Amino acid sequence: MTFQKTTQQMTILLLGSGGREHALAWKMLQSEHCSKLLVAPGNAGTAAIAENVNINPNDFEAVKNLVLTEKVAMVVVGPEDPLVKGIFDYFQQDASLQDIPVIGPSKIGAQLEGSKEFAKEFLVKHNIPTAAYGSFTKDTVEAGCEFLTTLQPPYVLKADGLAAGKGVLILQDLAEAQAELRNMLVNEKFGSASAKVVIEEFLDGIELSCFVLTDGKSYKILPTAKDYKRIGEGDTGLNTGGMGAVSPVPFADAVLMEKIESRIVKPTIDGLQKDGIPYKGFVFIGLINVGNEPFVIEYNVRMGDPETEVVMPRLKSDLVSLFKAVATQTLDQVELEIDPRSATTIMVVSGGYPEDYEKGKTISGLEQVDGSIVFHAGTALQNDQVVTNGGRVLAVTSYGDTFQEAIKKSYQNIDKLNFDKMYFRKDIGFDL
Repeated sequence: MTFQKTTQQMTILLLGSGGREHALAWKMLQSEHCSKLLVAPGNAGTAAIAENVNINPNDFEAVKNLVLTEKVAMVVVGPEDPLVKGIFDYFQQDASLQDIPVIGPSKIGAQLEGSKEFAKEFLVKHNIPTAAYGSFTKDTVEAGCEFLTTLQPPYVLKADGLAAGKGVLILQDLAEAQAELRNMLVNEKFGSASAKVVIEEFLDGIELSCFVLTDGKSYKILPTAKDYKRIGEGDTGLNTGGMGAVSPVPFADAVLMEKIESRIVKPTIDGLQKDGIPYKGFVFIGLINVGNEPFVIEYNVRMGDPETEVVMPRLKSDLVSLFKAVATQTLDQVELEIDPRSATTIMVVSGGYPEDYEKGKTISGLEQVDGSIVFHAGTALQNDQVVTNGGRVLAVTSYGDTFQEAIKKSYQNIDKLNFDKMYFRKDIGFDL
């Protein structure tokens, strides 16, 4: 006697090519709802578990053709660019696509990340704790220089638009801050991204990330994580996309989490509803803990990277089931199950990153990794060889009963990996 499998099997399209996307792909493929996973454009890691399709996530016409040809039933958006450019709206406005759920916010919702000024206005409007700020353009640059004199150093300057995580300057000297403000606004240091600059009061504390999945009405709080942005040990040197991450955040106790939920998460989701902003996807809230009081530094409208590489491994629930609940606005009916263990990830990067680095270096030792999960970030396949194809190359993720144990395991496995000019930080978790 044969039983029919009642689970609805779907072909899913995941947009993106980094470590975040490899971790999302790895998690989605554990779902019985996912029969086929396409990743566009993907990397060598996603190629090993799913089917890579060489299209640009920002080419909506190409995405549409792929979706219709492959009978894709759901689109999951990894990076922020397609969201800020309005892929959700593109699907909604096309009769042949509008029934296909896109996991990610509308174009206006994506402005929470796409515009620092929009985000600050939203925070203030909905009484969500954040630093005092002012917003300036080329025409008001002198008023901006004047505003800087009202603040205590260090001075925080943020390019309003997307600058690939590099548009934030933190400066100690007033004259230097004023010069940099002019440089950003008048000389377009970050191009059109800094046509508007937000100047912010500096908050002194320890940072953490809170990840929320919302269907626009209800929400689920995913595991917390803390990432390490600087290239050098002891958090020194240039800012990067992230050199490692730890989950859960040891200092995020029940008291702090209650404050984060009641003062920040709930008012954010309520605010989106009140403002009539369609939002079905991830909200990544960058927080700073100042004397056990949480403040919002920034919003992102997708999962963080490398935080996804520690958050997804700790998620026991079926990710595709969660996405289906997001699409049907039934997230309040789903239970979230979290692995109690710690997860850590260490980023292995190309020599020279975040400045100039070379690509195409052969990576060896991947098959010797034991007891860790290697998520590919900047990799490609060349003549059946895995080679480097970006600044951040691999994220080595491990579980442990403590984060120290997990970190130790990641470092033991990194010792087995090799490529020319390989670099990683040896002190992830040092401040915890």
